[in-house]
Amino acid sequence: MKLFKTQTAEETIHLGKCLIENLPSSYHVILLDGDLSSGKTTFTKGIGKALGIKRVINSPTFTILKSYEGTRTLNHLDLYRMDGIGLDFDLEEYKLDEDAISVIEWPSQVKELIPQHHILVDLKWLSEMERVITISTSDGPSDWIENI
Repeated sequence: MKLFKTQTAEETIHLGKCLIENLPSSYHVILLDGDLSSGKTTFTKGIGKALGIKRVINSPTFTILKSYEGTRTLNHLDLYRMDGIGLDFDLEEYKLDEDAISVIEWPSQVKELIPQHHILVDLKWLSEMERVITISTSDGPSDWIENI
């Protein structure tokens, strides 16, 4: 687990980019947890940048999923509106394949369905621009996180 503090949206984007640049190939699911406006989609923009995605990345709140093509496909899911759906939701239908990077905002909505092997990014809102961002893995301490 590693803690980061960002002071601007650009720093949050850069952190998302650095995560992907250091991510071991065995990980393909990234969970983003945090309150509304904590920077989840901003962080995802950095992931997209690292993957060479040219399209504008914005929140898929009303569509649930947006896919973007780059060096790897980015599947960006926003499950905010899925409260209480739990096991009635088929997460596999939303392309959690190992060839893509799948970013899931609001993963607590379907926690029973989350793959065991994942990255958790917790974003805390401090002020309009400042965030505390914690990155950890489902597997416990990982040396590669220190390189971010």
